[in-house]
Amino acid sequence: MGRTELDVIDIKILRELQADGRMTNVELADRVGISAPPCLRRVRKLEEAGVIEGYHAMLNSPKLGFDLVAFCMVGLKHQSEGNLKAFAAATTEWPLVRQAWMVSGDSDFLLHCVAENLTSFQDFVIEVLTANEHVDTVRTMLTIRQVKKLGLVEV
Repeated sequence: MGRTELDVIDIKILRELQADGRMTNVELADRVGISAPPCLRRVRKLEEAGVIEGYHAMLNSPKLGFDLVAFCMVGLKHQSEGNLKAFAAATTEWPLVRQAWMVSGDSDFLLHCVAENLTSFQDFVIEVLTANEHVDTVRTMLTIRQVKKLGLVEV
C-alpha cells in the first residue's frame, strides 16, 4: 500500500474535516479556498483512495456511563501466524476493546479498553482476556485523565 500524493488543498481539506467532519461541502470549500464542486470531487477522490476512511461522532464516554479507560498489553503463548490471527479475530468480538494493535517488543498486542467501571473491566480481564487460549501474559494500565485528544494524524 503506497503513500497517496496530496497537494496543499488536499491537506487543507483533511485538516478541516478532521477538526469538523459535519461541515457542509460549501463551508469546507470556503475554508480551503476553492469552489464547492471541485472541493466535493477532491473529497470523493480522498474517500475512494482510502485516505478518508469514514466519518464518526466522537462520544463523551463518561456522559454515557463509561468511566474507565484502560490499556492492556497482551503477550501470547506462541507468536505463530495462526495464533496472532486468532487472537486478533477474538478482539473484534469484545465490546470493551475499542481499538487493538499488534505490536513489537515485550507484548504482542496493545488493547484500548473502555468500561463502565473497574468491576466490569476486571471481569473482562479475568473471565475473557486471560481465559483466551492464546494468552500468556496481560499487563493492564488504568488511565487517570486524558490530557490530549486530537485527530489521529497530523497532516
